[in-house]
Amino acid sequence: MTLDFDHATLTINKNIYGHFAEHLGRCIYDGIWVGPDSDIPNINGYRKDILEALKELNIPVLRWPGGCFADTYHWKDGVGPVENRPKIKNYFWGGVIEDNSFGTHEFLNLCEILGADPYVSVNVGSGTVEEMVEWIEYMTSDEDVPMANWRRENGREDPWDVKFLGIGNESWGCGGEMRPEYYSDLLRRYSLYANLYGQRKFKRIGCGANGTDYNWTDVVMSRAARHMDALSVHYYTIATGNWGNKSSATDFGEELYFSALKHSLHMDELISKHSAIMDKYDPQKRIPLMVDEWGIWTDPEPGSTPGFLYQQNSMRDALIAATTFDIFHKHCDRVQMANIAQMVNVLQAMILTKDDQMVLTPTYHIFNMYKVHQNATYIPVMLKCEDYKFGNETIPALSGTASQKDGKINISLSNLNPNESKTIEVDLEGAKVKNVTNAVILTAPQINSVNTFENPDVVKPEHFSDFRLKKEKLSVTLPPHSIVTLEIQ
Repeated sequence: MTLDFDHATLTINKNIYGHFAEHLGRCIYDGIWVGPDSDIPNINGYRKDILEALKELNIPVLRWPGGCFADTYHWKDGVGPVENRPKIKNYFWGGVIEDNSFGTHEFLNLCEILGADPYVSVNVGSGTVEEMVEWIEYMTSDEDVPMANWRRENGREDPWDVKFLGIGNESWGCGGEMRPEYYSDLLRRYSLYANLYGQRKFKRIGCGANGTDYNWTDVVMSRAARHMDALSVHYYTIATGNWGNKSSATDFGEELYFSALKHSLHMDELISKHSAIMDKYDPQKRIPLMVDEWGIWTDPEPGSTPGFLYQQNSMRDALIAATTFDIFHKHCDRVQMANIAQMVNVLQAMILTKDDQMVLTPTYHIFNMYKVHQNATYIPVMLKCEDYKFGNETIPALSGTASQKDGKINISLSNLNPNESKTIEVDLEGAKVKNVTNAVILTAPQINSVNTFENPDVVKPEHFSDFRLKKEKLSVTLPPHSIVTLEIQ
């Protein structure tokens, strides 16, 4: 592995480490929010243990209220006295009835507690421009206008600092089954009024493609590029490649381990191709690409409600997270935000809860190990390694990334081979380094090892020492299925 310090000019935007919390299953209710009257220790309704764990990650941005839920959500149902808020049915996710006790105030106050910038997705699928602009005024206006005054009546004097506004979600699917031509016209319309009423305080994010739908990106960029400040894309890793049979989160062998990693590494090609299309209309890269939904999607855990998308989280998923971050870093000229799906109890979650218990997942630990790269200068890397072969297919056995901040070089390395240790030589010529000041490893007994409520520390970071630094050469030996982050000065 060679580090190219001469071309270390770009910054890894901290928002690449963003999160996503949807009104889906037990992400909000019973996850983040239990209400102030709960017996579970809480701070004004937010679970105390969840807040403490999330603060540790330095979460930069949080997306809400969806997801598919966003285009059925009418924000006025979620403000005012809780006892007066109407109940609604969550048609997309389990058909459950929710009481709207978690709404605009609860979300934006959570962002302030976590120090995260709010990313609000507005309802384009079943909403109106009027509904959007009133929400914008409610959240962001400090003037003597009806919506701002209603906010004040509801207990919040000062406006919130909303940084990002999503113009619809998955408008090609659950957000309205739209054609890209039709959505482009709506984007132009909604964006005009979003800027007007928002007084250009936030970035407007256009709804982007479903995975490899490159035509969607081409049409939206050609018709509406100047009407947005960013464009999204969604991509989920399906281990089987079959949406109808995604496979178990825990009951898998090496075949599905390999297949999941291969599908997750497709993110590199996906970003490259979408970026090339965007370059045609935006060669200056004014419009960032936001991967605002990503992660591995498996079958729900046996015994759980299918529509709640509750799945376990294994060592394999930690490797998917680490290698995906490596890809985002590589494309940091265009990728300026990403939002893991999702924060608690849903899909590739950071945290799982059961009553008053909480467990941190392997993916949580990767976010914690990789947070050193937030807002750091990206150091391009050239990595040559042998392949990890399974059957007739291959993927690189190793992945890695590097950055520089505050006089320190941070290097993260992954060994995807589940059967063999790998030694990697890192060339640090020109860095004038002296010693490794911190080194952490995440590995596990098995590729499908998980943390449970009975055994919460099966997969957790440990001190790492199997390295040697001599002059400007760093040699690191990685155990099978492991991730290491080293800090060098």
